[in-house]
Amino acid sequence: MNPEISIVIRSRNEESWIGQCLKAISLQDKENYEIILVDNESSDHTLKIAKNYDCKVISIPKKQFNYSKALNLGIRKSRGKLVAILSAHCIPLNERWLSRLSMHFSNPNVSAVYGKQEPLIDSDPIDKRDLWVTFGYDRKFQKKDFFFHNANSMIRKKLWENNKFNEDIDGLEDQEWAKKILKKNNIIIYEPNAVVFHYHGIHQSNDKERVLRNVKVIEYIQRKSK
Repeated sequence: MNPEISIVIRSRNEESWIGQCLKAISLQDKENYEIILVDNESSDHTLKIAKNYDCKVISIPKKQFNYSKALNLGIRKSRGKLVAILSAHCIPLNERWLSRLSMHFSNPNVSAVYGKQEPLIDSDPIDKRDLWVTFGYDRKFQKKDFFFHNANSMIRKKLWENNKFNEDIDGLEDQEWAKKILKKNNIIIYEPNAVVFHYHGIHQSNDKERVLRNVKVIEYIQRKSK
């Protein structure tokens, strides 16, 4: 029997987090799922730790890696009708993470759901600020707002089959994808009760190189929508 949900996790040298991530997944109140780890040539103990859990490991060479390629590769190998996307350094808060993400898909107009991200006590203050400002406590139904975040999300695989993540951009593939999806009268939901801890936040302490890369992608998305 095929799993109901496939959980696709991107990783590179995540030995500090991958065990906690996979352990939290193993405690979920939904049981019919598979885990696919898309690893970008980790040189630490990431894969050794992952072997302690029931997950399929797929390797993507460093020279070929970008976020979209890794996701598309993992989803292509998945068997579930729903695909949860999780960063290897994100840790589900409790056993209801997966069920909270998946509960909205009984509505056929819902194309994707993303959840809340919380910092850890020793996260950088900049990352704490960004996460607390970005992820609120009210559930949101988005028809025009294309904010979406693949560190903690779920999509329909059938929808992805005709709308894969754009492999020509480096980062913010989630928002570029969401903008395309919303043009087709779909709905994206922000579910504040599907919570993960995310140590370095969504902007990685305003790392300048990452900021510049993201700005280029945002400008690309804006030009494309005109």
